[in-house]
Amino acid sequence: MIAATRIVLPELLDELEPNDPRATRSRRDLRRLHRAMGTLSILQEAIGRLRLALPPTRILELGAGDASLLLRLAQAQSKWPSVALTVLDRHDLLSKETRDGYSQLGWELTVLRADVTEWVREDHSQHFDLCITTLFLHHFDITALSALMAAIASHSDAFIACEPRRNIFAWLGSQLVGILGANAVTRGDAVKSVEAGFSDHELTATWPNSQADWWCDEYAAPPFTHCFTAARKSVRGG
Repeated sequence: MIAATRIVLPELLDELEPNDPRATRSRRDLRRLHRAMGTLSILQEAIGRLRLALPPTRILELGAGDASLLLRLAQAQSKWPSVALTVLDRHDLLSKETRDGYSQLGWELTVLRADVTEWVREDHSQHFDLCITTLFLHHFDITALSALMAAIASHSDAFIACEPRRNIFAWLGSQLVGILGANAVTRGDAVKSVEAGFSDHELTATWPNSQADWWCDEYAAPPFTHCFTAARKSVRGG
């Protein structure tokens, strides 16, 4: 049963080698889960909530995985100009098809292989118009999460996070991902993800200067997603 507070446990996919057949299958499962969860539509709604005065031209995705979800978002955002996209992950998991997809859009792609905890400690000179992450923040306990959120706020003008929502409905859904054909890795990790997920305003509480220079919003995005969006007040339109 779902707990009142977060329980953060290691997930098996993060411990497998990238070329392990179980990991390959689980990443395929995640693409299927994103479609079942409606993540693309949720991201599009979140972008609308930001009300950015100008389209972003420098985007960072943290915990990008194979970056296929962001490619679908890029293809849907036809009004965005050419974008310099940086995708950060411990492994380079982008297929040739995904790379070609960004190239066809005119997006400049940079793959940054790094552990995000190292990225947090680095002195960054690059600043981003928008940072996006999906199903990533729940991996971190409160100390690491607060440090990560501070780094994101310091080096971006807007931020979108889509995470598992920690409630009984999402927990029950995580028990049923096998119906979608998910393997044992995905089935186990799905339950852990929800138990480490978020509710109420738990992400807002980790965001620096939430009441000063930033506009923030935290909300449920049915059926299973919890969202946090933030933007500097100076970059928002009317």
